Amino acid sequence: MVDTDVLIVGAGPVGLTAAAELRRHGADCRIVDRLPARLPYAKAVGIQPRTLEIWDRMGMVREALDAAVPMRGQLLYADGSEQGRIDLRLPPDVPYGFAALPQYETERVIEEHLARFGTRIERATELVSFTQDTDGVLSRIVTVDGREEEVRSRFLVGCDGAHSVVRKTLGLTFEGAAFPEEYMLADVEVDWGLPPGYGVRAVHHGDDGTVDDLLVCIPLPGRGRYRVSMLVPPELSVAHRPAGEQGSRNGVAHGLETGQRAPGIEHIQAVLDRLAPEPTTASAMRWSSVFRISHRLVDKYADGRVFIAGDAAHIHPPTGAQGMNTGIQDACNLAWKLALTVRGAAQPHLLDSYDAERRPVGEEVVERTVRHAAQGVQADADADDFTTIMLREAQLLVAYPDSPVVGRGTPGLVGPGPGDRAPDCGGLTGGIAALPLRLYDLLRERGHVLLLHADSAAALGGCAEVATAIRHLTDGQMTALVLVAPDAGSGTHPDPDAEAGASTDAETQAGTGTDAGADTDTCTGADAGAEGTGASRGTSVASGVAGSGAGDPAELVGYATDADGRHLPAFLDSRGEFARAYRTTGAAAFVVRPDGYLSARVAPLTGAGSVAALSEELARVFRL
Repeated sequence: MVDTDVLIVGAGPVGLTAAAELRRHGADCRIVDRLPARLPYAKAVGIQPRTLEIWDRMGMVREALDAAVPMRGQLLYADGSEQGRIDLRLPPDVPYGFAALPQYETERVIEEHLARFGTRIERATELVSFTQDTDGVLSRIVTVDGREEEVRSRFLVGCDGAHSVVRKTLGLTFEGAAFPEEYMLADVEVDWGLPPGYGVRAVHHGDDGTVDDLLVCIPLPGRGRYRVSMLVPPELSVAHRPAGEQGSRNGVAHGLETGQRAPGIEHIQAVLDRLAPEPTTASAMRWSSVFRISHRLVDKYADGRVFIAGDAAHIHPPTGAQGMNTGIQDACNLAWKLALTVRGAAQPHLLDSYDAERRPVGEEVVERTVRHAAQGVQADADADDFTTIMLREAQLLVAYPDSPVVGRGTPGLVGPGPGDRAPDCGGLTGGIAALPLRLYDLLRERGHVLLLHADSAAALGGCAEVATAIRHLTDGQMTALVLVAPDAGSGTHPDPDAEAGASTDAETQAGTGTDAGADTDTCTGADAGAEGTGASRGTSVASGVAGSGAGDPAELVGYATDADGRHLPAFLDSRGEFARAYRTTGAAAFVVRPDGYLSARVAPLTGAGSVAALSEELARVFRL
């Protein structure tokens, strides 16, 4: 007997994301946390654009945007002199910018979203031990009042942080080391006149050229509020504590230190007096702590039916606000795969792709943040242009081209291919909504989505036939949406490059992650010599226009049906933005996963040949 599908340990942003996504995709779960209440600490504050895209897909981005403040950049100072500034600029086709939100607010927003599904956090409840077999996991949990319970679940997910009990119980290695420096962290109000939305990084170099003093300030919601971090003074250093008090929990020196004196406002003010770019006074301190940093990566993200995510799998310097955001993406990647497996609809090897996709990401983040902690983000300036650096920091260049559960891309393909992030676009109009929609509006709160691009009325008929076949094949577990070219009724279509001008390298990287070449064949082996795109004989697309190659595109999108006569959601790509973002000029199909990555691309659409190609790629994920 199973008590729940998935037991999640840890109710920080990562665990909450895992729980919310499991529930959104129809899986049952319980989430426990050893703390009696949410901690009122800012801790992780940077929200990357990719995380906002994920929250958009989850259906909770509006609440996050209401609570956050924009991050515009960082002002740089060294030895009392201004060194310039970093402006956080992204290409205009990226839907969200950088933001700052205290971790306690992030947790509140996700927890309230989770409550929509009727799931609550079981607080003051700790995982003590667990065992697993081929059918599930038996966990022993204990509440603060000593009550014990055994929980039988199909899977266990450890989102319990750097000192993870789940990781330790599995016996996984956590290779890396601790940095010798110690830092203090505080949430304070500062009365300087620096431009809003900009952080501050100020350093002082000693006689030997090394940094001997540091101040980093990140803006928070509220007038003049910042999260400030700096090196600790000697009286607060762990090195000055008795030898027996210098150990770290579970042997990992990372995170807020407990059981020692917290910094006072006088400690914060002393550093501001030395390093602030202008005279200023700190006040209204809400909390403070001493913390330490390590860089470590687990040897594997899963063992049998037990998985780990977030800080339980990777820890590193907070440079660039990568950690929490990477963990949220871990959780999003894992949750839909667990949910599909719980429903019995997944291929047995689908869960293996979690480690295959996410561990390389964690490895790259650890390496990059260690480098940036020592040399600054400018360390990458020689290898990459500034826009590429910003896209990488925004986590928009993460891709899974070598994943075992995505299709193989065609060499020289233009545009997003299997494993790439599915870019957003605007200008999509339907038969009812008066104002244009974004693609992400259409993807919001959906699972797998089949995007079908039709460049003619005849192609729309072919799309209808493909949509019907894939719906039957996946037992209704995939939503089909059709995007119709603005001149579909004329039989001609615009050239994406000619219409928008040659795409900049930055735009291509932001939306696709692939190099330039010819977009003529398929990524997935569809036979271009199979049936033509008009292979929809008998399909009712729109009154009087099916298969004719002519008609009003507005009518085509308003009354499209599939081969079974069911309504087929269709939208007019009124400004050609979808065609440009996805670099397609003809009929094409794209499969978008629940985490916003493409798992397949078929172009051109060729009737039965396209269905066969899509079936082959979907069989990597679904039990067909």
